[in-house]
Formats: sequence, structure tokens, C-alpha cells
Amino acid sequence: MSRTRPEAVVFDLDGTLIDSIPLILESFRYTLRHHLGDVPDDATLISGIGTPLRTQLGRYCDDPAVVEAMFVTYKTHNRAHHDALLRPFPEVAPAIAALATAGLPLGIVTSKARDVALQGLERCGLSTFFPPAVVVALEDCALHKPDPAPVILGCARVGVEPGRAVYVGDSTHDLRAGRAAGARTAAVAWGPFPRADLEACAPDWFCEVPDDLVRVFAGPG
Repeated sequence: MSRTRPEAVVFDLDGTLIDSIPLILESFRYTLRHHLGDVPDDATLISGIGTPLRTQLGRYCDDPAVVEAMFVTYKTHNRAHHDALLRPFPEVAPAIAALATAGLPLGIVTSKARDVALQGLERCGLSTFFPPAVVVALEDCALHKPDPAPVILGCARVGVEPGRAVYVGDSTHDLRAGRAAGARTAAVAWGPFPRADLEACAPDWFCEVPDDLVRVFAGPG
């Protein structure tokens, strides 16, 4: 495990900074039931979180026209229920505030559309720490996690080389993208992915609770 602290911290969004998992799962259930009449178990749905929405929907149907119709249904349902089902993770905001106070540049790399990502940050009280200029969203990159391209772009936006940053996420897609970009990686335990899957990606750090972000990246020592 690396002991040298990073000079910037770049985060995934869903399942890492905001608890959008109930919203995501409910939108998938509604969409797949409506279009296909069948809904996979939650573990199957969760396994794709962190990759672009069309990619996830394409796992369940190989007809492009149906996938596009599902995309529209999902987005409509998700936006209609966004503020009711989205919630902050307890203690994430204070941890992010402490990192900002310590002077660490902070950024986000997400596969979510920009407008919804910014809405989620606002809803969970995090927009002050992540202005739009440091948010890499779906529209900002042609390639997406687990490809390293968005993480490389995210590091550029906070002004550091990937090797001087850490990418923090809750999914295997995050950890693989960060490692491939040349950044160090940190897994968080409060997201939906099984711990064994995250450990198999050999993150440099494993954060059990949000305060671990402060202890590891900005604490004394």
C-alpha cells in the first residue's frame, strides 16, 4: 500500500459521494419491467453501475431501438423521482469540507450526464466543493470507465498528473479506470459493490467510513 499522500483527490459520484443507489435501482426496475417484462436481481443491476447508462441497458437487450426506448424511459423516471429518492451519505460532506480546508484540489469523474450530476451535488450539499469546471461527466469524454480516459481528463482539470492524484470510488470500474490512468486508487466501503470484488482490484487504500478520507489524505503525519 502506498504511503505517499496524493496532491489531489478525484472522486466517483454515485455510491461514493451521493447515495443514489436506491434511485438507480428503482429506475432500472421500472424500465426493464416496462420494456422487457423481467427484472434481474439487484446484484446484476449493481454490477453495471459506474458505466454509461446505454452500456448498462445494452446488457439486457441487443435491439438498438429497444435500448434507446429504455434509455428514454429510464431518464424520465429517474428525473421524476430524483430529489425524492436521492440522499446524502452521512458524514461525506464534512469529510469533503475537511479535504478542501486542507487545500487539496478536488474533482469528480462520473459516467452520469452532466446536468443530473450537478443536480445531485446540489441536492446533497456538495456543489460548493465541486464547481462544474472540475466535474468530468458523460458528455466530456468519448471513452468511459473502466477506460482510463475520463480519469486522465479529471486529473488534468484539477491540475495534476494522474500519478500525483488518487481516484476514489465504490466500484470495480472506478478502481480499474484509476489504475489504468496511472493514478493511485482508494475504495470506499459504503457503496453497493461487494468488498471482495473491490479488494480484487488491489486499491492503494480502503476507506471504511467517510472520515477515513480525511485521516488518510489530510490528517497529521
